[in-house]
Amino acid sequence: MSTATTAATTTEARTWWRDAVVYQLYIRSFADGTGDGLGDIAGIRAKLGYLHGLGVDALWINPWYPSPMADAGYDVADYRAVEPAFGTAEDAAALVEEAHALGLRVILDIVPNHTSDEHEWFRAALAAGPGSPERQRYVFRPGRVGPDGTQAPPNDWRSVFGGPAWEQTPDGEWYLHLFDVKQPDLNWEHPEVRTEFESILRFWFDRGVDGFRIDVAHSLVKDQELPDVGPDRQMDTIGDGGHPFWDLDGVHEVYRGWRRVAESYADPKIFVAEAWVATPERLSRYLRPDELHTAFNFDYLGAPWDADALRKVIDNSLATMGGVGAPATWVLSNHDVVRHVSRLGRPPATGHALGDLAPVEELDIALGRRRARAAALLMLALPGGAYVYQGDELGLWEVEDLPDEVLQDPTWERSGHTERGRDGCRVPIPWSGTASPFGFSPEGATAAPWLPQPAGFAAVTVEAQDGDPASMLTLYRAALALRREHPALGDGTLEWLPSEPGVLAFSRGDGFTCLVNLSASPVPLPSGSRVLLATEALLDVLPVDAAVWLTVD
Repeated sequence: MSTATTAATTTEARTWWRDAVVYQLYIRSFADGTGDGLGDIAGIRAKLGYLHGLGVDALWINPWYPSPMADAGYDVADYRAVEPAFGTAEDAAALVEEAHALGLRVILDIVPNHTSDEHEWFRAALAAGPGSPERQRYVFRPGRVGPDGTQAPPNDWRSVFGGPAWEQTPDGEWYLHLFDVKQPDLNWEHPEVRTEFESILRFWFDRGVDGFRIDVAHSLVKDQELPDVGPDRQMDTIGDGGHPFWDLDGVHEVYRGWRRVAESYADPKIFVAEAWVATPERLSRYLRPDELHTAFNFDYLGAPWDADALRKVIDNSLATMGGVGAPATWVLSNHDVVRHVSRLGRPPATGHALGDLAPVEELDIALGRRRARAAALLMLALPGGAYVYQGDELGLWEVEDLPDEVLQDPTWERSGHTERGRDGCRVPIPWSGTASPFGFSPEGATAAPWLPQPAGFAAVTVEAQDGDPASMLTLYRAALALRREHPALGDGTLEWLPSEPGVLAFSRGDGFTCLVNLSASPVPLPSGSRVLLATEALLDVLPVDAAVWLTVD
């Protein structure tokens, strides 16, 4: 190998994240390798060949740490171990090694805003009592006297999951939990907290992990005065720099320290932020050259199925991320939002794709799947990186009729059974067969999947779609293969082309053109073009809610 080739390979290895397609594995619902109805590391290892064949570059695995599972693993009891229900440390090491052998990077989830109330630090804090050094690692405060003379929480902050964000301990003090009562918030002003998390990063990096997705990355630092939020902003989860616990400037010092840890490795490690912030400009602050590498693009995920709205988000994302030298990322679904097949298959009641959806009776699954096919080709043609949530490649929809008694999202309980939460997008995915568990669990398993699968999944299993030229799975495989092969795709820029109203048309160079028809009428294909890939069979026009990749002279 020549020196030039070696240099090019090294550069590519160090910048793989700039245009990687990352597959999100919601571990509980991906594949059950042990037969207990819960997805696990054994299940992931058994499906690595499938993921390699799909054509993704990396895996992001939701938390696999020991946890009492008050919030599906986002209440971590030990950041340096593996939850026994998911496997062992040896299983985890084998997974990383086997993934790397297939050319797949491995990204873990880290939860720095809070721990479980069963974490050794929090247990020590409760035992030590008010004023102790152990309590300084968390946000403990005395209460205040309410209007009726009784003890009240320190301020009016509310939990994202519903109810007050404060819990009183038997000794009278209160601790902060912006999420579930079993998820006490850490105090990121404390140097021990910062040192501990940098040590946790090194622990997993030393074991071959390639990076971390950072849970609620915008929430770590709180206004130390603990001011009331007021009634108008209680349910805000999006930061604009002026909220007392979302997107405060102090978080950036934390991530500069994390970046130094990542850069200390010969093959630098990477971070992706889950940061719900008000504007692309505020998001870009997390991606300055000495901070994080990428961040989820929730503006894009939340954009309605409208050409003008999508173009505006794409332009803003590319401009603001490019302004700090970072790539944009694109995502359609994840474990916290309604699956995009169901969002695109009916009008949003609030006019926003992540707002309250129109009643399920208005859902048109066929329309949602047709639009989802077009959305996939649009996303995978854009410059930068992309995230595929497990089941996106199968065209799965939101399961909205789960029985009340099976719901496990803490939002369900804390809202007084008024908000059903996120379980509908977390139902175990179907692999084979015509009845539940659809190959999710091994043959002969007696335990049912942890959430019930609908009978309709029989038509969209991997087995049913494999080899079908018209299936969603075939479309994803073809798109990901072309994305790897075509020199215009991946990182870079785009050029918008003249188009009819309601049509997105852009070039990526080297003759590559993407067209997406969001208008009300079919539109003609460019003369002299050759179809590389389309969401449906084409003659000389592009149908409504369809997309095509072309090579054009």
